[in-house]
Amino acid sequence: MTQPPSRKPRPVIGVGLMLLAMMILPFLDVVAKTLGRQDMPIIQIVWARMAFGALLTLPFVLRIGGSAALLPDRPWYHTLRAGLLILATFFFFFALKFLPIADALAIFFVQPLVVTALSPLVLREKVGPRRWSAVAIGFIGTLIIIRPGFAEVNPGTFLALGAGTCLALYFLMTRRISGQTHAVITTFHTSLIGTALTSAFALFVWQSPSPSQWGLLLLIGLIATVGHFLIVRAYDHAEASLLAPLAYTEIIMATFAGWWFFGDFPDGWTFVGVAVLISCAIYISLRERTKKPPLSPEAA
Repeated sequence: MTQPPSRKPRPVIGVGLMLLAMMILPFLDVVAKTLGRQDMPIIQIVWARMAFGALLTLPFVLRIGGSAALLPDRPWYHTLRAGLLILATFFFFFALKFLPIADALAIFFVQPLVVTALSPLVLREKVGPRRWSAVAIGFIGTLIIIRPGFAEVNPGTFLALGAGTCLALYFLMTRRISGQTHAVITTFHTSLIGTALTSAFALFVWQSPSPSQWGLLLLIGLIATVGHFLIVRAYDHAEASLLAPLAYTEIIMATFAGWWFFGDFPDGWTFVGVAVLISCAIYISLRERTKKPPLSPEAA
């Protein structure tokens, strides 16, 4: 497939696009939580995320690669990736039934630590003692948020952890094929296969949406597509090691959105745990930046 043309790195633009994406994406969770409160089946919400995502990215795929780009070159590999993304989305949307958005997102952000921990096994990457220490401290930060034995056991906690783990595996599989196909085309293949997989399950629990619910389902696909498109564009202008820690700024908007729409607000210990997680993620990112040469936009 055709790769995007090389661009001169412009880190300020990359940072701005990444921050804008992190401001938009929490509203995906707001819409999903709203539909969940209306007793819409979670798998139906995930289906909308995949189906409308594929529909909205289709024009870009046709422009970049033509009709030949509609079929994935590694169907089984992309099917496994799509399955992991479906599980991550399903678990997270389900967790929103039990947890405030910011709390679920804070636990969900264990995934960068899981990626680092599994990189030696999956990608054969070398992880030194300093990064292992950061992973261990980050795990402590997760325990501060969850507080097992001190806080009431909440099924949303395990669902958010499952979502973060599944997304970490999805990222590891994505990293293995990075640079081989245009990012927009890869995203389309994931959404397209995800639509087929979720349709098989959504048919058994399908509830006819009202006109307003159809609008919310479309909004889910729109927010997800725009948010991830901004992330792709951000990586065109700045290095991955610079942008990765900025993903944690999503918690700021998620906290505001959860308070504004649902009256939820995290407690003090959650903020302490989030601070530990962010510190570890920034440290791991800085170590990546010092150990590796800058990535081209295509490789990022």
